[in-house]
Amino acid sequence: MPAVPSSLIEPIWEQFQALIPPVVDTHPLGCHRPRIPDRVIFDKLVQVLVFGVAYVKIADSSCSATSIRTRRDEWIDAGIFAELEQICLNAYDKMIGLDLANLSVDGCIVKAPCGGEAAGRSPVDRGKQGTKRSLLVDGNGIPLGCVVAGANCHDSPLLAPTFEKLGRFGFDLPEKITVHLDAGYDSSKTRDLLHTLGCDWEISTKGTPLQAGARWVVERTNSWHTRGFRKLQICTEVRTRVIDAFIALAAAIIITRRLIAEAFTRYRWDTRPTRQP
Repeated sequence: MPAVPSSLIEPIWEQFQALIPPVVDTHPLGCHRPRIPDRVIFDKLVQVLVFGVAYVKIADSSCSATSIRTRRDEWIDAGIFAELEQICLNAYDKMIGLDLANLSVDGCIVKAPCGGEAAGRSPVDRGKQGTKRSLLVDGNGIPLGCVVAGANCHDSPLLAPTFEKLGRFGFDLPEKITVHLDAGYDSSKTRDLLHTLGCDWEISTKGTPLQAGARWVVERTNSWHTRGFRKLQICTEVRTRVIDAFIALAAAIIITRRLIAEAFTRYRWDTRPTRQP
């Protein structure tokens, strides 16, 4: 069973492949062993992301665990994962349109049994190691950016760096932006920050029963992360740059899946699925 349907992963691979820089053989005699195809490594990384398995568990005669990790780090150094996420966002914005007038932010704590740079004592897991993801989405739940930190970090300090992620895409932001937040952000510092950014806000009040409002979309996207990608549900990576790469790849899959689903009734293309996703 494939980790991701071919109708979804093939468009992503086409864009990913175009971003891979050419490799120059520097061996004076050209005696290197044949380089493992990039597609093999890419498929292995998708399996790691979706199934959450260790690298050694998916290594086989086609490639070793060391080859997967080495090629992954090469692509991270080249900025391919972040650029892929941006390409998917630009495509969605062009074909469907991002709802940047309504933004939502929320934090999500997951287990981090191996510790690492973005791990801390989890307040919801008896002090065990955990990682927090502060996620920014548009009005339809499309992920726009994510910041990782230790689980012991409060949501409010992560709000500013999370909004900084929006600037890297260079979107033309609307004049009026409303930010939807839960009661964890109900503080004067949060309101001062949003006022400085020129945003309106809709923040749930502490001590009041559940107020979903328009921020339910960020809860849904957090669920897509944890339920659809086992690697993000239990974070076993210790370096922040690797975690960011897997989050970017997951975001590319989510955005492409939503793009295909919403474009199904609007557009026609040669590789269009026979059934609506």
